[in-house]
Amino acid sequence: MYVAGRIEDYALIGDMQTAALVCRDGTVDWLCLPRFDSHAVFAGLLGTEEHGFWRLGPAHAAGAQPPAATRRGYRGDSLVLESEWDTPRGTVRVIDFMPPRDGAPQLTRIVEGVSGQVPMHSALRMRFSYGRITPWVHKLDGRTVAVAGPDSVWLDTDAETYGEDLTTYSDFTVSPGERVAFTISWEPSHRPAPALPEPVGALEATEEFWREWVSQCTYHGPYREAVVRSLITLKALTYGPTGGIVAAPTTSLPEEIGGVRNWDYRYTWLRDAAITLSSLLRTGYRDEARAWREWLLRAVAGDPENLQIMYGIAGERELGEAELDWLPGYEHSRPVRVGNGAAQQLQLDVYGEVTEALHLGHMTGLARNDYASVLQLKLISYLEDHWDEPDEGIWEVRGPRRHFVHSKVMAWVAVDRTIKLIESGDAEGPLERWRALRDEIHRDVCEHGYDKERNTFTQSYGSQELDASLLLIPQMGFLPPDDKRVIGTIEAIQRELSTSDGFILRYPTIGGDAGVDGLEGDEGAFLACSFWLADDLAMIGRVDEARKLFEKLLALRNDLGLLAEEWDPRLKRQVGNFPQAFSHVPLIDTALRLTASGAYGG
Repeated sequence: MYVAGRIEDYALIGDMQTAALVCRDGTVDWLCLPRFDSHAVFAGLLGTEEHGFWRLGPAHAAGAQPPAATRRGYRGDSLVLESEWDTPRGTVRVIDFMPPRDGAPQLTRIVEGVSGQVPMHSALRMRFSYGRITPWVHKLDGRTVAVAGPDSVWLDTDAETYGEDLTTYSDFTVSPGERVAFTISWEPSHRPAPALPEPVGALEATEEFWREWVSQCTYHGPYREAVVRSLITLKALTYGPTGGIVAAPTTSLPEEIGGVRNWDYRYTWLRDAAITLSSLLRTGYRDEARAWREWLLRAVAGDPENLQIMYGIAGERELGEAELDWLPGYEHSRPVRVGNGAAQQLQLDVYGEVTEALHLGHMTGLARNDYASVLQLKLISYLEDHWDEPDEGIWEVRGPRRHFVHSKVMAWVAVDRTIKLIESGDAEGPLERWRALRDEIHRDVCEHGYDKERNTFTQSYGSQELDASLLLIPQMGFLPPDDKRVIGTIEAIQRELSTSDGFILRYPTIGGDAGVDGLEGDEGAFLACSFWLADDLAMIGRVDEARKLFEKLLALRNDLGLLAEEWDPRLKRQVGNFPQAFSHVPLIDTALRLTASGAYGG
């Protein structure tokens, strides 16, 4: 009986153009080809084995659950996964990786005998268009190819294969030192067959790629293992040809098991990408920062007045949302969505995040780009006329627009950083007018977004609710950390938005009824918010408390160092799309802050 793994049971492998998720039992349950946002060839993660999977591991009894690997891990600082099984017949290792590519995307799986004689079983069920289409599978020149519409996937292996039940199988036995390789490659169906793979050479090249990339990291503090794994994950979420960064490689992994809060994250959110850029810059990765800036300039082009909150990974603007009703969803969490209707929302905070990212690039010596400065000035010209409008805010509420405090704060950030650009002499603009605008926004937020009786900022003007995005007020420099309003806000969020295990919710949800976000149901603790709290605690001098919270958060990572979007405090499980850039970025930032403060154990 097929059962998808828990979200934290999965490993990530990828080639900077797409990614696959590999479960502990050796099953690839998710892979989109040829891009992150393409249709899935293996969609079993969101359905059943009828929707596509590739299982490779020790042979097991028919109908039985395949055994989980005895141990697994990445090869050093790489994205090469090794899984080992100790069986009654001996020990076997499977090496999974996707070589960074210029040509056809490939997923390679190499079986290595370690000891004894281990019977192995491979079951490859390709289903195109998210499990809806069964391809025509046939042999061609000794190779197995699956074709449907515009897509073809080629299987190359020295092992004997056979077809049965619309699935390609292989049964073989490995001895110590013996290697058996399997590779699938995607190619447009109208094109000639892709070149024959060279699995061993590809493995060596992939390891060398990651070894060289990680060597550029400038962070050498006590949390290096966690930081490097997060950086590798962020690199894996970067679409190499354009520099766009996806929020996650998955769609519709639920924020509440069995609930409706299921979204497609295979796109480039300006907010997520901007904060990712800042973490990369702080750890020595300028090439990625430069590539993202070029992506931004192409995506926004000459139309900054109509800035979208997200784009496709090549800068596409149309991301229409649809539901895939043939997929039952991860653990029956429906609907399964592709596309994202939030692309058309107004989120004024994005102007601040983009401007902050451009500012940081400027401050860290990224080569000057004149159009980047022009874009920044155009963004402020737009904000000058629109900052005081209600919007959907950082959390993309699907309820009514509000005057969200975080949005106003980030509008202030956008103006402030642009003033600094002009003051540095690298741009020209109406300096005095924009200084007055900066002061006006600041006064407005402090007057309408602050509750004097409770000594806390609130989620939106006139509301009583709190919002974890308020934790960014001191980090953005809107107010100093020792301001009593900042301290009051931090303490109020700790009181009112903490879960039973001390992690932080984004904002209150109403359970069965539609709340501020216009959605039914609840969600888990949003991991980025808990990292923000650790940052704030360090900033206000409570560094020991900050360190303890940070290390509790590190303990939530799976055995491979990966984090989803949220943590369900009731089920003690990771939930939401996986792995999530918006969780790994603040992990890096908090590690840097704690290292600088000396607040770490050992």
